[in-house]
Amino acid sequence: MDRIARFESLRFGLFIHFGLYSQASQGEWAFHSNPAVHDTYDALFHSFNPVNLDWDQICTMAEKAGCRYIVLTTRHHDGFSLYDTKGLNDYDVMHTPYGKDIIKDYVSACRRHNLLPFFYHTTLDWQKPEFRTDFPAYQKYLRESIRLLCTNYGKIGGFWFDGNWSDYNADWEEDALYSLIRKYQPDAIITNNTGLEARGVRGNQYLDTVTFEQGHLQDDGTRNKGRHLAMEACETMNHHWGSAGQDLDYHPVSFFIEELNRCRRNNANYLLNIGPDGDGSVPLMAQAILHEMGIWTQLYQDTFYDGKLSQIRTDENTYVLDKGRYSDVYCSKVGLQGVEHVVEEDTAEDNLRILTNVSKKAKKIYWLDNQESLPFEQNGDTIRFHATGYPYGRYLVVRAARIEWE
Repeated sequence: MDRIARFESLRFGLFIHFGLYSQASQGEWAFHSNPAVHDTYDALFHSFNPVNLDWDQICTMAEKAGCRYIVLTTRHHDGFSLYDTKGLNDYDVMHTPYGKDIIKDYVSACRRHNLLPFFYHTTLDWQKPEFRTDFPAYQKYLRESIRLLCTNYGKIGGFWFDGNWSDYNADWEEDALYSLIRKYQPDAIITNNTGLEARGVRGNQYLDTVTFEQGHLQDDGTRNKGRHLAMEACETMNHHWGSAGQDLDYHPVSFFIEELNRCRRNNANYLLNIGPDGDGSVPLMAQAILHEMGIWTQLYQDTFYDGKLSQIRTDENTYVLDKGRYSDVYCSKVGLQGVEHVVEEDTAEDNLRILTNVSKKAKKIYWLDNQESLPFEQNGDTIRFHATGYPYGRYLVVRAARIEWE
């Protein structure tokens, strides 16, 4: 299995934005967008001491949520590094009160929990003077930073770069950067986020993915022109990537389950973000969302991760994953059963699903969550069945029915 296929098989990852900005609790762009934070940023550096940063706890949350990999911000746009830069600069975690290499601890915990560690790394820098005054010198500094990450933490899953969108016309010396990674980490996935304005655009020849920041996944077929590329959609739980204590507008769990399934239907990975607080603790709402996501992924893990996208054709609210003698039909918009006094709309009788291009004969169909048998009709290559709503008291958003084949 090549690296892209291995990456696609992971399906679901946890994105973590954490850095000096987490103490300000005003998002990861606080240095750039908030003058009050900008003027006190040195104080954040000198007080950085995330005593509640518990990587085993975070990895356990990720595991239970159904995540198979984690992407952590090793250095964000403010230029501060969570790793030991070994003399490249003094603006790293080793020169703060915390004084420990966070990336070393992160990678070790990922391995204990069978999660694949990935490194986010900025390509722009708001504080490094060379970024503005001597761009070639800055590129050498960036490559030396990446060399450290390639050589000091063992084998990793890959790199997730971010920042080239700040100037598409600049010479980012991508070939030199990516070939360096290939030298030290030949199996690493290389991603470079194309930003909100260029979702899904193919990039440099060395890149392995196309990205969709804040979702809006759309497969226009370009990723299969030439070398096949993976797709990944990254998304925040609210409106910030980094900690934002007064952003209370969280998406509901149902939104994330739908997005996870939209990605799966398109053979894309889903990367869901959290922003730990300045002391390293994970906000309660983020913990709760990850917990609820785990209820869904645990129930459907059999085919969701390892099933093959079926050639069976369906409507936009349905997709099928094949696994040998059975296939699972994932159904959105199934509704809820119940009496009219407590349920606005009972969809038990009118939610018809039609599957075409079926090549086998079905023996039985039933819901996986409660084993309820579903009557069906098969006429040649077409199967019809009613996707009955969830029974009152249960609603898992996307419901899967198993087809056992003769």
